[in-house]
Amino acid sequence: MTPTTITRVLTTLVLTTSVAMAAISAAVEPLSAQVDSTLAQDGIYNRPFIGSISSTSIGGYVEGNTNYFVEDGVSEGFSMELRRFNIFLFSQVSQHIRFLSELEFEHGTEEIALETALIDFQLGRGLVLRGGIILVPLGYMNQNHDSPRWDFVERPLVTTDIIPSTLSEVGFGAYGNFARGELVFSYDAYLTNGLGAAIVTNETGRTDIPSGKDEELFGEDNNGSPALSGRLALRHTGLGEVGVSYYGGYYNDFQVEGEQVDEKRWMGIAALDFRGDIGPTSIRGEVAYASVDVPESLSEVHGDTQWGAYLDVLLPVWRPTFLSYTDAVVTAGLRLETVDYNVGTFSSTGSKIGDQVTGIVPSISFRPTSATVFRVNYRYHWATDFQGNDPARIAGFQLGFATYF
Repeated sequence: MTPTTITRVLTTLVLTTSVAMAAISAAVEPLSAQVDSTLAQDGIYNRPFIGSISSTSIGGYVEGNTNYFVEDGVSEGFSMELRRFNIFLFSQVSQHIRFLSELEFEHGTEEIALETALIDFQLGRGLVLRGGIILVPLGYMNQNHDSPRWDFVERPLVTTDIIPSTLSEVGFGAYGNFARGELVFSYDAYLTNGLGAAIVTNETGRTDIPSGKDEELFGEDNNGSPALSGRLALRHTGLGEVGVSYYGGYYNDFQVEGEQVDEKRWMGIAALDFRGDIGPTSIRGEVAYASVDVPESLSEVHGDTQWGAYLDVLLPVWRPTFLSYTDAVVTAGLRLETVDYNVGTFSSTGSKIGDQVTGIVPSISFRPTSATVFRVNYRYHWATDFQGNDPARIAGFQLGFATYF
């Protein structure tokens, strides 16, 4: 049989079967209104979001950059990376319930993480219940970390090394805000699984809070004692916003199968963040202070106190007429930042412990629209080692882009 003949035979069989099934369906009374008549092959389409396109949306952002750095005269050369590709899913499930998720592909596919997956139950503006994988409300940036919002390629050191952004954890809590005139007061409060013992048992040779993040903590708490976090903020319509926040919890594996095997060790991070405008100039910054209960055997080498801060200053310098873009802007920026990973002095000599970084980052960015940014950064850092020797000098250029889609 030729392909044409086979096609005709199959078509005839399909039409005949369809007519027969239609006749049977019309003649037979349904057994119950609850009978599920969905075919197995239709299962992937038998989902609530199908047919409700108006309430479900997809989006995301992409970020890429180049790197060329020199440390004390030595360079690894020029490289390029597609740093992040993030996908958002949002659904207004019902009038008071909404769902949001974010899936991140970092450094190509080197790291894949479910960064957010939460449900909000809106009881009112002043009270929204939230549960799932949430962004901990520690400082400003952790909840506002999307790359297209920033005019600098790198995130500030304090927000990655002291506040381990992006810090996502499984938990639940509530948030809301209240307005009076030009003032808006907001709050966030959550219980989450917290960070793990690798804060001190890691390969960096220092107390490293980001090392406490672990994918296994999305499944269960390592010690059965949740961390608590919260942020209080006050915003003035014409001035800006200032917020104070705290995150704390027991981080070590102090109990196994209900039996205590170690003393409880607490870690806490307090932060102050601010942002506002002075004329055409925008400023924003954060200061964070961390305290970690470190075992005595690791003291001095692993600092029990860390702190850091950054300040960004941004000034629009040119609003060009560019193609069809009417709101294009070129902005000059400057970032000042510092992080001290081990605050204190040596008990034997009384001299200051080193292990700190100070940096300055000039920036030029171009935004054809608010959703897309092209940026050029020059980064210069002074890094002092644990013994406090003369600092290593790290300098380099970065060109990057980021856009929502």
